[in-house]
Amino acid sequence: MVQYLIWALVAHGVLALLAVTAVLRGRKEPMSMLAWIFAIVTLPFVGSILCWLMESTHIRRKAGRRRHRVAHLMSILNRRTADRMQETDGSRAVDLPEDLKAIEQMGQRLAQMPATSGNAVHIYQEANATYAALGGAIRAAERHIHLEYYIWQPDETGRRFRDLLIEQARRGVECRLLLDAVGCWRLTRRFVRPLTEAGCKVAFFMSLYPWRRRISIHMRNHRKIVVIDGRVAFVGSQNVGDEYLGRRKKLSPWYDTHMRVTGPATLFLQQTFAEDWFFATHESLIDDDYFPTPHRAGDSIVQILPSGPERDISPLGQIIFAAVSTARSNIRIETPYFVPDAALRMVLIHACYRGVRVQLVLPTRSTHPLVLWAGRSFYPKLLDAGVEIYEYDAGMLHSKIITVDDRWCMLGTANMDVRSFRLNFEITALLYDRRVTRELAESIERHCESARRIEPRDVWQRSLPLQLFEGVARLFAPLL
Repeated sequence: MVQYLIWALVAHGVLALLAVTAVLRGRKEPMSMLAWIFAIVTLPFVGSILCWLMESTHIRRKAGRRRHRVAHLMSILNRRTADRMQETDGSRAVDLPEDLKAIEQMGQRLAQMPATSGNAVHIYQEANATYAALGGAIRAAERHIHLEYYIWQPDETGRRFRDLLIEQARRGVECRLLLDAVGCWRLTRRFVRPLTEAGCKVAFFMSLYPWRRRISIHMRNHRKIVVIDGRVAFVGSQNVGDEYLGRRKKLSPWYDTHMRVTGPATLFLQQTFAEDWFFATHESLIDDDYFPTPHRAGDSIVQILPSGPERDISPLGQIIFAAVSTARSNIRIETPYFVPDAALRMVLIHACYRGVRVQLVLPTRSTHPLVLWAGRSFYPKLLDAGVEIYEYDAGMLHSKIITVDDRWCMLGTANMDVRSFRLNFEITALLYDRRVTRELAESIERHCESARRIEPRDVWQRSLPLQLFEGVARLFAPLL
C-alpha cells in the first residue's frame, strides 16, 4: 500500500510539473496562471488533466486550426456577401454620428462585417412569443432552414421543433441543424435519427468522442442562430427546451431576449452559420441560393459581431470596453453570469467616476452557483465607485443585453465572463436604433424595480462563511 502511494505521489509530481510548465509558457494573465497552478497543486491528477483539456494554449491551437480550415471559405463568403450587398440599398454607408461610427468601424475591423441599414427588427422577451415566431418562420420556409444552437433538449419543446423540421424536410426544404456537442450531450441517437431519416442534416460542433481529432470540452459553440431562406433570421439568448417556458420550478419564470431580423443583416448571420457548418461538416454553402439579394425591410441599422477563441484579441471584449468607455450618460447591463476581468472592472469604475450611471442587473437564481458567488466577490469595489447592482429573485434572468445612452444597444449570446470573451464562439448584434434600445432599456428598468438593490453594507455585513465562500469562488474566476 505504501509503495502504491509513493508511486501515486511521484506520478502526481510529474504531471503537476508538466502542467505548471505549460501554464508558465502560456503567458496568460497572472491571476489566471495562479488559479491554474492552485488547481493543479490542490487537485491531484484532476487539476493536471483539466489543465490539459481546458488550458487556453491548447484551445488556441485548436481554434487556429479551425480558422485555417475555414479561411478559404471565409474569403469566398466575404466576397459573396459583399456582392449581394452591392445589389441593395443596404450597401450604402450607414448614417451614424461620429462616435457611433467609430464603434461601427471597430466592429468591422474586428469581424469584417459592416453595419447595414434597411433592416426590420422585432424583439421578443417571452419564450412563448419567441417560439411562436420561430415556428411560424420555419413553417413558411420555401427553400432552406439553417439552425445553430448550444442547447437543444430532448423534451416536449425539443420534440416539437424536431418534428417541425421533419415535416419541412419531407416537403423538400433543405434543413441543417448544427448543435454543440457539450450543450446537447443529452440528445440520443434515437432522438436524432428521425431527423436524418427525413433528410435533415444534423452535425455536432467539436465532438467529445476520444477517437475524433477535434475533441475539446472547453471551446464551445454558444451561438443561437436561425436563418430561413437567407431572408429571415433569429438571434439571441434563448435555446430550445421546456425550461425556457418556465417548466423548471427552481428557475421559473425564465427570461430571455431574442430578436427577429429581416433585411441585409441576415446575410451576415447566414455567413456565420456557413462558416461554422463548414468546420463541422466540410460542406461549403456558397451557392447563390443561400445568399439571396436582400431587400430593404425597415429602418434599423444592425451590425453582426461573431467572436471566438481563434483570435488573440477578443472582438466582444473590445466592443464592450469601447461601449462603456464612450458612454456619456448611462449604461445598463443585464446578464446571467458576471465574472468580470480586470479590464472590465476598471472601465466600469472609470465610467462611474466620469459621472455615467451604470446599472448592473443579475439573477440570484443560477444554473451555475459557483459563478454567482464568484461574481459577488467583485461587488465591493464596484459599489464603492457607484455602480448600481441589482439582484433579481423573481425568476431566471438569462438575457444578455447592454444599452448605451439610450442610443444603441447590444443583444446576443455572450455573458460577461472570461468564457464568453475568450473561449466560446458567440454571436452579438449591435443595434444602432433608438427605438429598439429604448424598448430594451425599459425592460431592464422594470427588472430593476422588481429587484433588490445591493448596498455596500449588504456586502460588508455578510457572514464570515459567505465571505470565505466568495473568496474561494473568486480563485476560480479566471477558469469560469
